[in-house]
Formats: sequence, C-alpha cells, structure tokens
Amino acid sequence: MRDILPVLERWYAARVPFGLATVVAVSRSAPREPGAAMAVGPDDEVVGSVSGGCVEGAVFDLAQEVVASGEAQMASFGYSDEDAFAVGLTCGGEISVLVRPVSPETDPAFGAVAASVTAGEPVTVATVVDGPAPRGATLAVWPGTVAGTLGTPGLDAAVTADARGELALGATGLRHYGPHGERREDAVTVFLHSFAPPPRMLVFGAIDYATAVARVGVFLGYRVTVCDARPVFATPKRFPAEVEVVVDWPHRYLHGTDTDERTVICVLTHDPKFDVPLLQEALRRPAAYIGAMGSRRTHRDRMKRLVETGLSEEELSRLRSPVGLDLGARTPEEVAVSVAAEIIALRWGGTCAPLTETSGAIHAADSA
Repeated sequence: MRDILPVLERWYAARVPFGLATVVAVSRSAPREPGAAMAVGPDDEVVGSVSGGCVEGAVFDLAQEVVASGEAQMASFGYSDEDAFAVGLTCGGEISVLVRPVSPETDPAFGAVAASVTAGEPVTVATVVDGPAPRGATLAVWPGTVAGTLGTPGLDAAVTADARGELALGATGLRHYGPHGERREDAVTVFLHSFAPPPRMLVFGAIDYATAVARVGVFLGYRVTVCDARPVFATPKRFPAEVEVVVDWPHRYLHGTDTDERTVICVLTHDPKFDVPLLQEALRRPAAYIGAMGSRRTHRDRMKRLVETGLSEEELSRLRSPVGLDLGARTPEEVAVSVAAEIIALRWGGTCAPLTETSGAIHAADSA
C-alpha cells in the first residue's frame, strides 16, 4: 500500500473512483503478505500487486466490476489440482482478497489516512470483510481519534480498542466480532491494517534469560535486537532467526540507536560495568519500558551508582527493577513471561490483579 499510495492520492484528489484490492488472509506458500495491495484506476491504469502476477488479471476484472457497481466483493485464489491452467496460484498457497470501491463519497477518511501514512504517523484502517455489517465499510483509527463507521456503535468501539492495540505493535490481520462488537462471537470479520513499524525490543546481555525474553518479544510482535559486548555469547545460533544479534558495548550501541515511546529496553547483564552506563543512557531517552534484572541487593547497589551519575529522581523512577512481575518464576522461560506481563500491564494500565478479584469490564474502555 505504501508503494502505490502516491498514485492513489492523485486519483482520490481528482475525485476519480478506483478499485482497491487488498490481501486480507493467506495460507501456506502464498506470494504476498496480508496488506499487499493492487488498485485499478482511470483508463484501466493498474498499480501494485496482490500475487506477483498469478491472479492479477482476475483481480483487474473484479476491480472494474466493483467500481461499476459500488459494492465491495471478496475473492479467494488457490491452486487447482483439477485444472492447473485455471486462475490461481502456482505456488500452491491461497490468498483472500477484498476489493472495494474508493472515492471521496465511499471513503471520506481515505485522504486523511493517506496523509498520515505519508507523514509516518501511525494509523490503522479497519475494513469489514464478511458478515452482517456492510462489506467494505471502513473505520480509520488513530491514537487519539477515529473516522468512519463499521455500522454499529458497539462494533466501532470494540474494533477501535483492538485497532489501537494492533497499532501499538504494528500488526495486521483479521479479527472476529458479533454484530455489535461482541468479542466471543465471529459473525463479523474485520481486517485491521496497521500502518506503523513494529516497536523495538532491545535486550542487553546475551544470557539464557535473554533467549527466552527475545522469543516472547518476537511472539508479541516486537522487532527484537540482542546486544552484548562478548562475542562468545552474542551469537545468532543462540536466538530465534527473527532476532538481530549485535556485538557491541551496550551503552555505545544504544547511544547510536533511535528509540521512541513504544520501545522496550530490557537490561539483563546485571554487571555494573555494563548496567550503569547503559541505564544512564536509557533513562534519558524515550522508551515505553526500561527494566533491569538483578536481586534486591544488586538493585540497591545499581541505584546508588546511578544516583552518583547525576540521574534525577524523575529519571530513576522510570526504571523497573527488579524486572518483571511477581509470578514466582524460576526458569528463563517463566521469567520471560513475567517480564512480558509487566510490559503489557504498563502499556495498557493493567492492575496485575487476578481477574477473579476484580469487577467491571475486563477490557478497559478506550475512548477516542
């Protein structure tokens, strides 16, 4: 979508309707990921791709039909053993494509969404794929506002909350709801397309605990980097394939790395020569979470050293140490779960209390 956006903005500004096809689901060895897009505009101009060439002809025809009728349509394409020359994917995978008409009349928020994406501002577009809600209806969700509707206030509220959660992680995918946003139903299928890079998780100290924390970070949707000054420990084979491994002094690496309000920093070295200069750098830059591993004694000694560096009380108050929630964790994997739980609770304002001891809504209301 990002690649073809300049052309789409030109068509939209000229008030020329166009058909926008978006991959909303894939299986097996599909050639493109969810979010891949192709559009058909005036004079049969085509931009983008949904399959790398396998089914573009069929999608082209469908896009023309959608523009003519004004009604969104769904189509699925896969490999056919009965007729290998039929329209389908030669790779053996399957894709589901939503094709919808776009114009200032059908999608009044598209211009604002395009402007945000171009400016690098985070936004999620929720689109009805299937169910009793109007197919192709869109709801644009920014961190502080929304535009559009999916048909009912309840559905809009539930999707807004989930869209902001996905936006925090830069995630894209299908979600299912009841007609009025009921979370345990699946009558309505909605595609959440997040336009934001995944947040970063920076793990310092390539120990066994780092392997577990990195693994859970990948699972939660973070772009994970593990950094350690000791090359004997900082080896890619000790970490999941998705994890970047860097050999460098932690404070030096962090000094040259951009962070933002979504960045998670986990300091697992528990060695003063690494911890102190690293935390001195971390606590003076934007980050959603800064946690440091160590015993109570290690924490007290670390805090004393950090005070001596000149860090203020406000800066020191950002440090979560000892890292994680009190789950009684013992193994590296259990500790990783406790760290992840603390990160999630801090992000969404969770109480960390058992749900059996709380009352009211399980998911806090998320107002625009």
